[in-house]
Amino acid sequence: MAALTDLIGKRVAPSDLQRFCADAMVRCGLSPEDAAVSAEVLTTTDTWGTHSHGTRQIRPLMRAVKSGGIRPGARPTLLREGPGWALVDARMAMPMVVAIHAMETAIAKAAEAGIGYAGVTHSSHFGAAGYYATLALRRDMIGLSMTNCDPCMAATGSRLPVIGTNPIAFAIPAGEERPVFLDVATSVVAVTKVMIAKAMGRPVSAGWLRDLEGRPTTDASGYPDRSVLQPIGGYKGYGLAVLVEVLCGILTGASFLSGVKGWINESGIAADQGHAFIALDVNVMMPIDTFKARMDAMIREIKGAPKAADVERIYLPGEMEWERRDQALRHGLQLPDYVLTNLLGLAEDVGMVNELVGLFR
Repeated sequence: MAALTDLIGKRVAPSDLQRFCADAMVRCGLSPEDAAVSAEVLTTTDTWGTHSHGTRQIRPLMRAVKSGGIRPGARPTLLREGPGWALVDARMAMPMVVAIHAMETAIAKAAEAGIGYAGVTHSSHFGAAGYYATLALRRDMIGLSMTNCDPCMAATGSRLPVIGTNPIAFAIPAGEERPVFLDVATSVVAVTKVMIAKAMGRPVSAGWLRDLEGRPTTDASGYPDRSVLQPIGGYKGYGLAVLVEVLCGILTGASFLSGVKGWINESGIAADQGHAFIALDVNVMMPIDTFKARMDAMIREIKGAPKAADVERIYLPGEMEWERRDQALRHGLQLPDYVLTNLLGLAEDVGMVNELVGLFR
C-alpha cells in the first residue's frame, strides 16, 4: 500500500485518531453516537499499547456490520433483573456500545446492593475487556469484565480446540498510586497476536502453539487449521477459561463452547458471544479513603521488594499501560505497521485516505 511508507515512524494525536475512526464508522453505517463510543474504546486501547485490540480491529468489525453479523441499528434490551444483577440481550448491536451499557448497569446495581453483576447474551467481539473494568474506577469501585470466545484453545490434555481464549480483566482503585489493572487472555497469548505473526510471516514464541498431534510448534502459518493455542499456566489457565465460559455463556443464555462462532467472518453469521461484568462498591464495606490508603501501602510494599538481578523496577499490573497512555496523550501515538495497514485499508474502504494521512506528523 503506497501510503504506508508515509505513516511509518510518524505520530498521531489520539484525539485525531479517535475522530477519524468515528467518522469512518459512520460511513460504514453506525450512528454518530455509537461510532463515537466505539472509537473511544478502541483508541484508548491503543494508548495503553495494546495495539492488537485497538483501532486495527475496526476494519473487520465494519465487515461484520456489512455482512449482518453486527447490527448497527439494534439496541441492547433488559431481559430480567434483580437487586444486584441484570441480564441484557445485546441483539447483536455494536458490541462496544453493549458492553458499556452492561458495565454501567453493573455499576448502578452495585451502588444499590454493594455488588452488581450484568450478563450479556447475543453479542460479539467487544475489543479489550480491560476498558470496561476501568469504568468502575470512576465511581471508586472494583470492576471485572470478561467474555467467552469461539473455540481456539486446547483444554488441558486435548489436541483440538475446545474452548475460547476467554479474557478476564479487573481494575482496582488506589489513592496516590495508580489503579491496579490487569487484562489477560486465559491462553498463553491472545489469538490476535498469533494472527498478526501469521500475516507477517513470522514464527511465534515457544509454548504458544501445539500442532494437532500435540507437539510444540512455532509455525504460525498453520494456525488455526494445523495448530491450537495453549492455556496459560496449563490447567490453571484452562480452569479460569471454564469459569469465564460459565459466567458469560452458560449463565447468560448465550452460546458456549462450539456454539460460539468467530466474529471475523463475512457470511453474516452472528458470533453470539456472552459477556459478564461485575462491580463491587468498596465504600459499603469500608470507607473508600481507608481502602485507598491500604491499596497504596500494598502497592508500595510490592514495588519496594528486593529486585532480582538485572531488574531495575518492579511494576504493578497496569502500571506500564497507564504510563504508555500518559506518553501517548503527551507526544502522540506511534502505531505498529500492522495497525497502520488496517487503518489504511479502512480509509480506502470509506474514501478517507487523504484525511488519515493528513493526521500524522
